[in-house]
Parts: sequence; structure tokens; C-alpha cells
Amino acid sequence: MTTNKYIILFFALIFFASCEDAIEITQPGRFSAEIAYSTVDDLELGLFGTYDELDITPQMAFTSNFTDEISIGFDNGGQGVDIYGFIFNSTSSPASALWLNQYQAINAATRLIEASALIEVSDDERDRFNNIVGQAYAIRAWSHFQLFSYFTPDYTNDGDLSVIAVDFVPELDQELGRNTAGEIKALINRDMDQAEGLLTDDNTDRTFINKDFIKALRARFSAYIQDYGTAETMAADLTARYPLATQISYFNMWLDDNSDEVIFKLERSFGDNYDRQQTDRDAGGWAGAIYAFVNATKDGGPYFEMSRSLFNLLDPNDVRYSSYIDTSSLIDPDYVTNDNRKFDDILVIRKYPGSEGNPLMNDLKIFRSSEMVLIRAEAAAANGDLGAAANFIKLIRDARFGGGQDTPSYGSAEEAFQDIMRERRVELAFEGHRYLDLKRLGQRANVSLDRDQFDCEFNGACELANDDYRYTFPIPQIESNANSVIREQQNPGY
Repeated sequence: MTTNKYIILFFALIFFASCEDAIEITQPGRFSAEIAYSTVDDLELGLFGTYDELDITPQMAFTSNFTDEISIGFDNGGQGVDIYGFIFNSTSSPASALWLNQYQAINAATRLIEASALIEVSDDERDRFNNIVGQAYAIRAWSHFQLFSYFTPDYTNDGDLSVIAVDFVPELDQELGRNTAGEIKALINRDMDQAEGLLTDDNTDRTFINKDFIKALRARFSAYIQDYGTAETMAADLTARYPLATQISYFNMWLDDNSDEVIFKLERSFGDNYDRQQTDRDAGGWAGAIYAFVNATKDGGPYFEMSRSLFNLLDPNDVRYSSYIDTSSLIDPDYVTNDNRKFDDILVIRKYPGSEGNPLMNDLKIFRSSEMVLIRAEAAAANGDLGAAANFIKLIRDARFGGGQDTPSYGSAEEAFQDIMRERRVELAFEGHRYLDLKRLGQRANVSLDRDQFDCEFNGACELANDDYRYTFPIPQIESNANSVIREQQNPGY
């Protein structure tokens, strides 16, 4: 793999950073592990640097752009029109960015894990040491899961080719081929097991990985691979201990004023490495800059707006309406007959309005209890318990409306999955889920990408079949150019 020519070379440039300040230390790829990491303090600095590799804004940007979450905004100057038109191939930057970013994180975590074996640890340092190493295993599991999710054609077919399993530091000239889905699943599970045995239960700071991160990852991963027994068990444990936010706290959560119902998030702060305008949407930056140039208002340069089909699902009595739509928006109830709708119907996305005085900069919520409730609904529907699935959906709606919502009734598993997809589309909007939800649940729910006719009239890219090959990422061209083994292992359709 290009771990030899691209991924490892990236690590020659990496700076390890603490949560407060960037700290340049010796790169372990150039110097021996004994020199780079000789104490538990060194290992902790390396862990902070590994956290700095974690980001989901490129996935959020691609998902919004490719699916039915956004429309091309009135202030758009050509941003994202290719992806919006489903133009996606092995040279597209979202594929190469995800591949490189996740393997960088894997490489950093693996170097830290290998170096930990060389450190002499005193008894009073043992708990801190174990927690550091456990977080490294969790990061490696997370990054392999990200790669698995996007590059594997069929999550349930263990014989399908997936991605490259890397639980060691490759040599500079190694060329590695893709492992099977079954092998990647096994690696993810091994790393989660290792992490769980080392991590702390402490969840007071939800920007650091603990055992609940592993439970949430197991729940999501298990839902993806349709191991619904595990998914339900993990999600039930978390929903019992992380209650859904009230309407007020839900609104304030997106301002980073609280961490209610947040299980784990990536902190984004003034002066950190992600404190920047996301002019290159694959390079990371302020989450709100995925959608706007300046701020989350009509005058802030919204080059992407909320899609009309998503907006039409929102109710003004639902706190998600005020959390997702800025008050400066222009909402035309007669947009269908308005030939000037581009300027009279402006739906400004405000889910990431900013914090710490920085417009558009917010923490990235990776796991929330509402997702766990939705996973429980999915597991119930898959197991034929339609009543339980309905009750879980009502639980979400009661929280967002402040109570009083009807319990839905489903006549079939397909109807249940349709409603689950609808609720996931609203609840998890702009968080990077929609693309993978369409990939893994679309056919079971008989639900496909849903763009309003006026959001796609300019290019005709209104529909995409659920079984389209573009719901799986291509192996990026930069990898196949440098890796003769993987060159013959491209995903179907590319």
C-alpha cells in the first residue's frame, strides 16, 4: 500500500499536539521508539498527537454534498457541484482524503502501541499508562471502522474485499493488498477488546475516549454488520445512562454550552489545528464552514443550504427546526410556483453556528444517545418487534417536541425501517450519517436518495438507485498508482 510512499511519508511531517498547545517532538518514524518514547509522559504527548489526527468533517462534507441534505446555495460559486452531480471516481478527493486521514491515525496509534512495550512503568503510573494505550487501541479500531464503512461493498459478506488491515508499522517498501471484510471485522473487534480491558470508566470529560466510547462504537459497528443482539445490548446500556436532552439543552448542545446526551465528541477550540476556514473541505476545519463562508446567516455566504426535501420534514414545534435553520432564512411556502425561488427561498443551515466567539466552529459530536435509541429501533425492527421499534421512535419525537407525540404503527418491517430512516435523516442531519444509512438501510426500507425537484433541476441529478456502485468508495488512484498489489483490487463500477 502507499503506506510506503504516501502514508508513512506524511508521518515525517506530523506534529504531536496537546489539547492546549502544539508541541513539536521527535518523529518516531525517523528515530527509534526508545528515543521518541521513553516515559509515560512521552507516551501521553504521543496520544495527544494521535487525537489530532481524528476528524470527521470530510465525511460530513461529502455526505451532505452527495446525498439529499443540502441544495446548492444562492451564494455558491461552483463549490461541490461535481459531487452534487454524483461525479465520483478514484481521482475524487473525498476518497483519497478519507484513505490518507484514517491510515495516518492508524499509523500514529500503532506506533504508540508498539512503543508502549518498551517503557518501564512504575506501579503508580500503571493506571494512566493502561488508559493511554487503551485509547490508542480504540483510535485504531475507530479508524479501521471508518475505512470499513466507506470502502467495503457489502458489510455482511465476510468474503468481500474491504481495506488493508494494519496493526503493525509497515516497512517503507511494503505493498499490501486488501483484506476481506471478515478479517477487518476481526481486527476491529480485537482492538476494541484490547481497549476495553485497559480503559477507564470515567466519563467526566467526553472529549477523551473511555469504555463508553467502545460501547457506542460496538453498537454502531454491530448495527452496520447486522449483529443486532450486540447492537441492542450496547445501545441499551448507554441509553440507560445518557438520557435524551430536553428541548432547551438540545438547542444549547449545538452551541457547545453542554454535553447533554453526548457520549463522545471531538473538541474544537480557538487556536487548535482545526481552527480555520474549511476552504478545502477534505482538509478539515470549522464544521459550519462546510456550508457557509463567513457565518451561519443569510448574509454569511451560505454556498450550501438545507435541501427542501429535508426542510419539509421539519415541524416548527420540533426543537430541531430552530437548531438547524437560522432565523435569517427566507422561507417561501409557495416556492414550487416561484420562479425566483433561488433568492426568495433561502434555507440557512445553523447546526454549527460557532462557539468560543468563533463563527462556524463547534465540537464534533461523534456518539450521542439519540443514535443509540435509533439503533435500538433498528434492532427491534430487524427482529420483528414492530411495537418496540415504534416506541423507540416515539421516545425521540417526544424529546424533540417536548412530549405528546403519537406512537407510530407499522404494518411491516419495511414500514418500520422507512420511519427509522426518516427519523435518522432528521435527527442525525449534517453529522455524516445519511450516505452510509442509504447504503446499508435503503433497500430494506425501500427508501432512496430524495432531492426536491427544484434542488436538482439545474443538473438533473435527482435520483440515485440504492444499489448504485457509488455507495461504496473507490480505492483512490494515489494508492493504486504506488501499490501494484491493490491496483488489481478496485471496487466494482470504478
